[in-house]
Amino acid sequence: MSAPIVLLSGVGSDCGMYDEVVARLGGDHPVIAWEMPGYGGKPLNGPLSFAGLADAVVADLDAMGIDKAIPLGHSIGGMVAQEIAARHPARIAALILSGTTPVFGSRDGSFQEAFLKARLAPLDAGKTMADLARQAPAGLFGSDPDPAAAAAVEALMARLPEESFRAGLECLVTFNRREELPKIAVPTLLIAGDEDTNAPLKTIKRMAEIIPGARLEILEKTGHMAPLECPDRFTDAVRRFLNSLPEDAR
Repeated sequence: MSAPIVLLSGVGSDCGMYDEVVARLGGDHPVIAWEMPGYGGKPLNGPLSFAGLADAVVADLDAMGIDKAIPLGHSIGGMVAQEIAARHPARIAALILSGTTPVFGSRDGSFQEAFLKARLAPLDAGKTMADLARQAPAGLFGSDPDPAAAAAVEALMARLPEESFRAGLECLVTFNRREELPKIAVPTLLIAGDEDTNAPLKTIKRMAEIIPGARLEILEKTGHMAPLECPDRFTDAVRRFLNSLPEDAR
């Protein structure tokens, strides 16, 4: 059996963000949508941590009798994928990182503090997740998104519980696995939108240079939400990568 793809979502969405990608894969490859606690109907049960998330993914793989998997993570999901690679390298057959970075924020923590304050201020002022969702697409997309992308982002974010979003953001700002990038020893695909301001192309290019043998796919006129903005091109990039893997990594 092929190593399954384990989908890991962004901070403002559950794994429904990959619905169009999964549909286009059309059963060509086994897929597991792994929801973070607080996402996709899972209970939150306290703060999130990258170590805890990575360990939970592996525990669920154990429960399913799966030895190796291919994490496909977008944004914070890409950070969880990197954490799995760092903590459980023997459990991954390959790695797909989309719109993500190896570290979040500044060394002194000032960027993280300002980021959290700005993202949480509307909620602290009484806005709802639905209110945030109506404004979200403006800053996430490139110049040529799929016509259905804006409505999809709004729906996905609006159904996310506020406490889950807060927990996700508070986890996000703690990430730093920059030093582990050269140690990634499995085939790795990085997918970058050339107009992504959240995970800039120059950062992902640098990751591709550091991770041994990494492959880089650049999606033109695409911002931070590639799986929704251009599901055809995103899926094609994933399929090309999967087809390039050696038999023992599939």
